[in-house]
Amino acid sequence: MAPLTRNRAPGQMPNALMASYYGQRANPQTGAALIISEATPVCAEGHGYADTPGIHNAAQVEAWKPVTQAVHAQGGKIFCQLWHVGRISHTSLQPNGAAPVAPSAIRAKGKTVLLEDGVAKFVDVSEPRALSADEIPGVIAQYAQGARNAMAAGFDGVEIHGANGYLIDQFLRQGSNQRSDEWGGSLENRTRFLQATCVAVCEAVGTENVGLRLSPVTNSNDAQDNAPQALFELAVTQLAQHPATRGMAYLHLIEGATGGDRTFNQGPAPFDYAALRSVWRSAGATGAWMVNNGYSLASSEAALANGADLICWGRPFIANPDLALRLKTDKPLAEVQRATLYGGGAAGYTDYPTA
Repeated sequence: MAPLTRNRAPGQMPNALMASYYGQRANPQTGAALIISEATPVCAEGHGYADTPGIHNAAQVEAWKPVTQAVHAQGGKIFCQLWHVGRISHTSLQPNGAAPVAPSAIRAKGKTVLLEDGVAKFVDVSEPRALSADEIPGVIAQYAQGARNAMAAGFDGVEIHGANGYLIDQFLRQGSNQRSDEWGGSLENRTRFLQATCVAVCEAVGTENVGLRLSPVTNSNDAQDNAPQALFELAVTQLAQHPATRGMAYLHLIEGATGGDRTFNQGPAPFDYAALRSVWRSAGATGAWMVNNGYSLASSEAALANGADLICWGRPFIANPDLALRLKTDKPLAEVQRATLYGGGAAGYTDYPTA
């Protein structure tokens, strides 16, 4: 089950409703063999959407425990997705109304979600400020501490969110990273933040407990780069060769536009995912290759036959807590209620029936 932001954590705190939601989908015989939690900020500055649960203080750690316990009670496993939105935020969500942080002071062409009387509304993101070089090691340390916090809360592992135009992805791409120091410019410099973050998290909680999500060609949140093949092949090579990261549990690839067109591409040629997988394996990585974005049962089986190890399904799990059982028994899939995707209570969250 893919990470799915649902905006149901008032005060940035996990709660009993969330425990019910995850527990409903956690039975590996009927639901998900592995749940990746909704994106979970590693620091106060990492929040960019209303009512998202954090993993950056002691109270949040305690509040996550009933969620992980609910999953384990059903025999499931759950990883916490570690998140920092970077420039995809709004001043009203930042400590003291400050500007969001980013690699460069470039405002994204994008929107975020605020809640007004419990109803989601989309607003333009705010103008960010560029992180100073002196600040960057501290942000990397926040990812590592978030990972420690997640393990203390009972998660089985963590997934580093390096996709969809958020902070790590912002450092990777030309469109959002126009720095001239060691953190920007060349491919090697633009991959530095990703590599340093992955090393820090792996050293904090054990490489085998860490996954990474990437989205090489998505246009989500104004993610732009004109040479994604070279960029991501270098990033994956570095991860596969580094002794601290080559044993990561998995690499999670969003193929095409996140939540949209699987054939979407940036750059001069279609992205070659098979070549990227070959780089991952030939360079020394031992972890699984997980693929995601609009898979059906038939295309999932084809992907597994062609070299994928895991298939990640997202929105179908929202409306179908027993998705795996429905697929096994050829039962029809329920449709998602789009009006209740973001914010609200139990309606459209924990009230979807099983088949």
